[in-house]
Amino acid sequence: MKKIIIGVMGPGEKATVTDVQNAYELGKFIAQKGWVLLTGGRNVGVMDAANKGAKSVNGLTIGILPSENQKNVSEAVDIAIFTDMGNARNNINVLSSDLVIACGMGAGTASEVALALKTNKQVILLTEDEESKFFFKKLSPENVHVVESVTAAIATATQILNSSLD
Repeated sequence: MKKIIIGVMGPGEKATVTDVQNAYELGKFIAQKGWVLLTGGRNVGVMDAANKGAKSVNGLTIGILPSENQKNVSEAVDIAIFTDMGNARNNINVLSSDLVIACGMGAGTASEVALALKTNKQVILLTEDEESKFFFKKLSPENVHVVESVTAAIATATQILNSSLD
């Protein structure tokens, strides 16, 4: 049976305290569901926090790294994929995920959300950024799900995945 891969995308160095807390909880819940966590794999911000959350409950984590070196990899990444592609690796993040959860917002995260929508992927937005919610919901109302909490994000992901398996 195919493993479900959930992409958690979000800011690195510019992640807020709320983004980091939410990412840790997302990683934990994703692992508890038996899903695989995929992030950008770096040792900062949302990426690091989500990986650490998943590892706290023995989840499986994949990191798609922008560089070719192992210097900035989160210690909580099980499978590190080095792309040497910089931001172009964002497309790999999206295409390799069954659905994407955007935790927080920044330029890189916005590019991942846009790429996900271009490929008709379902996106869950968990961000305090009202402009981003409005913009992405307007772009693709059928594929963008705005949530206010980690538990709502996991419930929405479960609902999306269950309906896609029917």
